[in-house]
Amino acid sequence: MPKTDFAHVRAWVFDLDNTLYPPSARLFDQIEVRMTNWVMETLKVDRPKADHLRRHYWARYGTTLAGLMQEHGVDPTPYLVDVHDISLDHLQQDQALAAHIRALPGRRIVYTNGSAPYAERVLAARGLSNLFDAVYGVENANFRPKPEAAAFETIFTTDQLDPGIGAMFEDDSRNLIAPHAMGMRTVHVTPQAAHADHIHHHTKDLTGFLARLVA
Repeated sequence: MPKTDFAHVRAWVFDLDNTLYPPSARLFDQIEVRMTNWVMETLKVDRPKADHLRRHYWARYGTTLAGLMQEHGVDPTPYLVDVHDISLDHLQQDQALAAHIRALPGRRIVYTNGSAPYAERVLAARGLSNLFDAVYGVENANFRPKPEAAAFETIFTTDQLDPGIGAMFEDDSRNLIAPHAMGMRTVHVTPQAAHADHIHHHTKDLTGFLARLVA
């Protein structure tokens, strides 16, 4: 990883889930159960149908919520509160990751398809509170999800962030397409590397990757 690839970067954008904590924490196992239960209760369908809709809407719209809003006109606020009401007790603090994020030059933000209050809870559990200049959830993008380019444009306009001096860290490769098109340096954070033109770098160890950047 050439450190010079990031020499121009002064805006660091981090996804939350499976990016600022390892996938082994399996928070989405809890969230998906709550999503399925919410779909069952709200749409009055059985569990297999609710599971199908949850996956289908995620694949088609970027998030289950976006599909529910588009096809069923649901109110997003109760949904976001309910599905993120999960236990974070098993998350471990990562002081090395915190130190490396703190050392990054310029502006640092979190942008998640989850809600901002949920993101703040996760950051606190990981020992990453007070490291970021802003934390944005899907509500800050008018409930339009990544990977929609309009969602990124809304967040970056709100933040007055220049993508030309930005880097995006994401576990979902779809969510790097728009940042790449905007001129950002893209980093795919996932155990399994994916090869695509819109991915500049891959890492399965965000802490180690940032350590090399700030060394």
